[in-house]
Amino acid sequence: MDDVKAYSKKLHRERKAGVGFGVKQEPLPDFSKFGEIERVKMNKIREVTATHLSYAWATIPHVTQFDKADITQLEKARKELNKQVEKAGGKLTVTAILLKIIAAALKEFPQFNSSIDMETKEIIYKKYFNIGVAVDTERGLMVPVIKDVDKKNLTELSVELGELAKKARERKISLEELQGGCFTITNLGGIGGTAFTPVVNSPEVAILGVSRGSYEPVYNGYGVFEPRLMLPLSLSYDHRIIDGADAVRFLRWVIGALEQPLKMWI
Repeated sequence: MDDVKAYSKKLHRERKAGVGFGVKQEPLPDFSKFGEIERVKMNKIREVTATHLSYAWATIPHVTQFDKADITQLEKARKELNKQVEKAGGKLTVTAILLKIIAAALKEFPQFNSSIDMETKEIIYKKYFNIGVAVDTERGLMVPVIKDVDKKNLTELSVELGELAKKARERKISLEELQGGCFTITNLGGIGGTAFTPVVNSPEVAILGVSRGSYEPVYNGYGVFEPRLMLPLSLSYDHRIIDGADAVRFLRWVIGALEQPLKMWI
């Protein structure tokens, strides 16, 4: 029993020191010496997020690939089809469309639908397609997971996405609805920004960040610049399993599907 207690204390000391993350925790200065402060206990979601993302950042060699998609035609179609989706109780958003595109892309690039087991030196390839979507809530970031995305149409995905996001914001979401993801989409376009570097949601190996689309002059090849709606995309990935060339090919495939949706069925 003494040995067990001693080992437990050792693990606790290592966790506080950040040994498991490869980074030693430095003691904080006494901030009150410089002015008034207030200490507020983290809520559970913030605590879990801080621990999980610290682990992900320390253990995954991150690289982020940036690109833009011309969604001028897609946006016109989205607005027209949204009326039909709204009748079913959903909202056809770019995120909902990306769910379908990413599921198809994961089939084309199976290394993006994997996890790494460093203890056994194995790559685990998943044969299912569950995609998480980051949701901003009052208590912090939550990532509901939509299961079997490849088996659902855009209307079904739009309705389910809205329902899960609402559950997350109202703190009614279950643990099961937050588990089992293969890939994550995080869309900050509704707030703003031109690009960012999202942290991979371990044990996944990639995450797609979406920023705000804006009109830009694009050369049409015939001596004229045309206004096109360009969507900035940021793909962060685990360099242990995904090489840079693969990341570019994956992101270009996604962009091709956004610009020419029929590509997914050819």
